[in-house]
Amino acid sequence: MNRIEMEEIFQNIDLTVEAPTEEPQRQYYFMKKAKEMLKDQEEKLGRKLTACAVTFGCQMNAKDSEKLIGILEIIGYEMIEDEAADLVFFNTCTVRDNANQRVYGRLGVLNSMKKKNPAKKIALCGCMMQEPTVVEKIKKSYSFVDLIFGTHNIYKFAELLVTMFESDRMVIDLWKDTDKIVEDLPAERKFAFKSGVNIMFGCNNFCSYCIVPYVRGRERSRNPKDIIREIEQLVSEGVVEVMLLGQNVNSYGKNLEEPMSFAQLLQEVEKIEGLERIRFMTSHPKDLSDELIQVMKNSKKICRHLHLPLQAGSTRILEKMNRRYTKEQYVALAKKIRQEIPDIALTTDIIVGFPGETMEDVEETISVIKEVQYDNAFTFIYSKRTGTPAAAMENQVPEEVVKEGFDKVLKVVQETARERVQRLQGQTLSALVEEMNEQDASLVTGRLSNNTIVHFPGDASLIGKIVDVKLTECHGFYYVGELVK
Repeated sequence: MNRIEMEEIFQNIDLTVEAPTEEPQRQYYFMKKAKEMLKDQEEKLGRKLTACAVTFGCQMNAKDSEKLIGILEIIGYEMIEDEAADLVFFNTCTVRDNANQRVYGRLGVLNSMKKKNPAKKIALCGCMMQEPTVVEKIKKSYSFVDLIFGTHNIYKFAELLVTMFESDRMVIDLWKDTDKIVEDLPAERKFAFKSGVNIMFGCNNFCSYCIVPYVRGRERSRNPKDIIREIEQLVSEGVVEVMLLGQNVNSYGKNLEEPMSFAQLLQEVEKIEGLERIRFMTSHPKDLSDELIQVMKNSKKICRHLHLPLQAGSTRILEKMNRRYTKEQYVALAKKIRQEIPDIALTTDIIVGFPGETMEDVEETISVIKEVQYDNAFTFIYSKRTGTPAAAMENQVPEEVVKEGFDKVLKVVQETARERVQRLQGQTLSALVEEMNEQDASLVTGRLSNNTIVHFPGDASLIGKIVDVKLTECHGFYYVGELVK
């Protein structure tokens, strides 16, 4: 939904009557109302009003922010990258406690700005806002915040802005859960040539260390026709690569009236003409099917990269984590994937320091890393999250023991990843050019199908194109290459 289409819709909206009850028509009504209110403010101030978006966390949050920015631009805000803007929103993450602390720190800075500009508006949304203790803390210690909303009502942003404009108190709109998915709202993409596409929301897994199911709600899948329609629209606007997003894409479709597996959805997405690359994340090992492996193996468009979180290599710890697979099952799955798709890059997530973890458990994780041979791994120190079962577990691991285990795991991960990446030396592979290189203006930066980064000589005209690149120099986790014409 672009601005021209929205302007056509606005022409048929009568603000003198009650707002519609059906979605998305209700939100179109409030977008027009917010646009009129913003216009009045700008006339009084004699200048354009600005807004700044700050996103913390995962790609799901980044996708949500695109929707929020799209709404802000439709109603008339000029987006800038400066927290001195007239409206600032923080789309928050709460997976780790330090993410929360960063938000509190930034709020202190915004408070100083607001004292100088009382008309400044501050909005908070995202996962962190779904925690009741957080909201209570903000009400008590950060009462200057104007708007708080969560993960289930992103689509109501325009309606909430109108309420905020009309109110002189903090507006709080939080839901515990919802099964509602509202389609056809505006979004402002960060990249013209690639885009994330939500295929589902929420999570049913309840890993014992994770707060996500409590803040994102239960799994609900989008209708496949809506997903295909969105991707077709994106392709018509120049997108060549999509990233299908979900907390666990492998369980897509289970709650649809007409069930469809994730593998079947991928086959439908592959049929879209003009779409050249398909990525997805995240895959839970317990749900990864043989059907999906075969679809990936036979696909011309699905990228040769699979993110398959391990979390821990000890079956005992995996059971405490409620991951619902054993070390042996995971390794067998990884071997099957490598056997069927030899050129695939496997990446993973690993947590070190889960309650009760011993050095023997850490050694088991290291043995899995050596056996699977990951192309890259995101290694985290366990973060105690209030509200999760793991936070209440006994035998929390001392910091110095966690640090020792973490350093061991990181060393092995880096060694095996370098070996995997070096195997590409001398090959010519296709790369999607994503941006000009930040350090060297004579280079562009591209991404291979297997997610490896390559820098090579080129100019801005290549951005968004898929080109062949010879990988000439391996620098650990990335390559320097030459454009093959």
